[in-house]
Amino acid sequence: MRHLLLLCAIIFSFSAHSQPNSNSEIKDGSISGRVLDAQLNQPLPYVNVIVKDAAGKIITGSITDGDGTFEINKIPEGTIIIEITFIGYETISKQETIGKDNYDIEMGNIMLEEDAESLDEVTVVAETSTIQQKIDRKVVNVGKDLTTSGPTASDIMNNIPSVNVDQQTGDIALRGNQNVQVMVDGKLSNIPAAQLLKQIPSTSIKQIELITNPSAKYNPEGMSGIINIILHKNVNIGFNGNANVGLSYQLEPKFNSSIDMNYRNGKLNFYGSYGNNISDNRNTGLLVQTDNDISQTFNFLDERNSHLFKVGVDFYINDRNTFSVFTNQNVFDGGTLGETVTRFENNPSNNLSQRFLNENENNSQQYNVNYKLDFDDEGHHIELEVDHNIFDNELETLNRFAGSGSRPNFDEYTDVDRNRTTINLDYVNPLSETSKLELGVQARLFDNAIAYNSDARVRNEFGDYIPTSTAFDYERNIYSAYATYGNKIEKWSYQVGVRAESVQVDALAIDTDLTNNTSTDFPFENDYFQVYPSAFVTYNPSEKNSYQMSYSRRVDRPGVGQVNPIPEFNTPLISQFGNPELEPQFTNSLEVNYTRNLEKGSITAGVFYRLIEDEINQGVFVDRSDLGSGRVILTNDNFDNTSAYGFELSSSYRPTKWWSLNASFDLYTRKQTGFAESLDPTIVNPTESDIEINNVEVTNMIYNFRVFNNFKVTKSLSLSAFAMYRGPDTGLNFEMDPMYFVNLGMRYSFLEENRATFSLNFNNVFDTQEIFITSKRPFRQEVEFMPEFKTIFVGLSYRFGGSKYRAKSRKQRDDNEKSGGGFM
Repeated sequence: MRHLLLLCAIIFSFSAHSQPNSNSEIKDGSISGRVLDAQLNQPLPYVNVIVKDAAGKIITGSITDGDGTFEINKIPEGTIIIEITFIGYETISKQETIGKDNYDIEMGNIMLEEDAESLDEVTVVAETSTIQQKIDRKVVNVGKDLTTSGPTASDIMNNIPSVNVDQQTGDIALRGNQNVQVMVDGKLSNIPAAQLLKQIPSTSIKQIELITNPSAKYNPEGMSGIINIILHKNVNIGFNGNANVGLSYQLEPKFNSSIDMNYRNGKLNFYGSYGNNISDNRNTGLLVQTDNDISQTFNFLDERNSHLFKVGVDFYINDRNTFSVFTNQNVFDGGTLGETVTRFENNPSNNLSQRFLNENENNSQQYNVNYKLDFDDEGHHIELEVDHNIFDNELETLNRFAGSGSRPNFDEYTDVDRNRTTINLDYVNPLSETSKLELGVQARLFDNAIAYNSDARVRNEFGDYIPTSTAFDYERNIYSAYATYGNKIEKWSYQVGVRAESVQVDALAIDTDLTNNTSTDFPFENDYFQVYPSAFVTYNPSEKNSYQMSYSRRVDRPGVGQVNPIPEFNTPLISQFGNPELEPQFTNSLEVNYTRNLEKGSITAGVFYRLIEDEINQGVFVDRSDLGSGRVILTNDNFDNTSAYGFELSSSYRPTKWWSLNASFDLYTRKQTGFAESLDPTIVNPTESDIEINNVEVTNMIYNFRVFNNFKVTKSLSLSAFAMYRGPDTGLNFEMDPMYFVNLGMRYSFLEENRATFSLNFNNVFDTQEIFITSKRPFRQEVEFMPEFKTIFVGLSYRFGGSKYRAKSRKQRDDNEKSGGGFM
């Protein structure tokens, strides 16, 4: 906001200008009131309240407490101007007169409306992160306390309510489920989510939206919802920017930096950014098959070098027409050097080792064009957007074996070409002050081609390892249309919508035996039509209470990794493959939330229920090519319908002026069905007839507790403490032990207007964070992994430029709607 940079001046001006006139007959006055979100009727903490004289000179000021209230005293007589400003909201300016019979002004409830034109604005990053419960989403405003938790988006995700990151794979889960869509600025990416989160610098993140029950306007993918990461974007007049650099270390160094700049003059706004993540990551582990007396040690060194570039321009043709274009370029170069040693305690002569080296290079290119036409009525517009995304990946893996009876060395080569084109046409018409109609059509064209070659990967019926080649083409085109209607009637608001989609899937896998030059085709088609309804209702009986209920139908389409028959993971004891015939699963989701506004904060409680059709889950098979080796194969399949439900409790609270905290507790229960093969290890020379197939049903309860404390020691120095406990997680084939840890951090701001910030963070202070997994199927196993959890992070950020005048910002599809989900 345009007055945010005056905060320091306000504080100093308080003592300089709040003294009364020397005339003893002149009295001091006061103003008080409460600031609320106009749509949610909820209090807004930390809002700037600025008092000026008639000439516009600042007299004094303050910020609102956790319950949205403020009181400013010692205001001299005369005409004053009161300005209420807050990030992302329209500024309110009121004129009052302090004088006879009007010394104590009670302003009552002041309702702030969200400012759609400031949603992409880069502002001074707040010291403390805040969490806001909106009608259809939870919004985390990322402050300096969160960015010091680690250098990448993946590092800060575990600090977010309802979100978990698999510390081994980097996969992200929402409400205990990994079927979640990850978007950046409302856009999907061809980059795998785990890799993408490790490439986005944490300092580039402005907000994280958790959209657990999206409306029909959103694409319906993701059983548990959408995580939308909103990056900083500067559209201020003149030249402005931010620069950040950070280093994290335990066993290996991890460096990241970023810079974003913009120049706005007249009808053109040019902007660009660059971010990198250059890191080495060490991971060790131990697997023990207790019944077989087999053990395997792991030692991996993972290297990542990623560079992200973004360049764009907004052209404001006139007040009604805006044309925008931008491109994202993502360059990744990495690899893993790994070694596994397998020991057979009963027969040490069979011990073997595997060393592998993979080199991974990929490039992602995004090109986006947007045109928006505004009509006479405010908020009435039509918008066309075309987004094209290209992803190219080359992976080479060299496998070397040693030991008695070990298999021959072999090399693997994988090329991936992936293209996604999305075309949106959206129309928004505010029919009245309380109602709104939204219509839209969309085409999503997705094509994925994988070529794989191995000089000796699979084993034939004679026990010989043979060279193979696999080509896998997967094409999916989706054509959809949606309509939503929202209305507000006194204390009630509602919005209903429907989305219709026609999906065409065409896949073909070709396996080739390069020795005999014979091929086998595995074609697959799956065309279907689905309708996805959604409904939202909110009720605000008073300023302190708010109720929300929502329903949506969603789909989880199999990812490329789940349908790709080419091996994704391969060690002497474990291989993982996709299933090309995997079909989508559908989810009906119901959610109810209650928000209570307290004197110094707020608390939100919610429950949800999901009914899942044709559930996708994992199956475990005994490797038939080598029955006595203890090898298993992991893959996916569709199973019966199942259900999940859960409870969430979160709060933002400010016990004192120097201490604020965000805390959350969540509990999820899910029932999973699947199967797992097993083989009795005592059988000598086993055959396929000895393999048993076990139908498995598991009811799992997962619970998490998080608390993030921020302590403001001085105006420039703040300390933070984060604690997390994650309960045991039981799946179909594996059970993970509880995980708990404590992180500590500090931030110091300096230079003029606190333009620079130094950060220091110490993760896993008490060295309690670990990964320990047990399994009963198909063999009794215990697995322990030890990544680099106990890291120290040092960061420095600097803000330059500083124009206080904002340009009209470009609206992006699926960005923050004014009131979320179509409400007025």
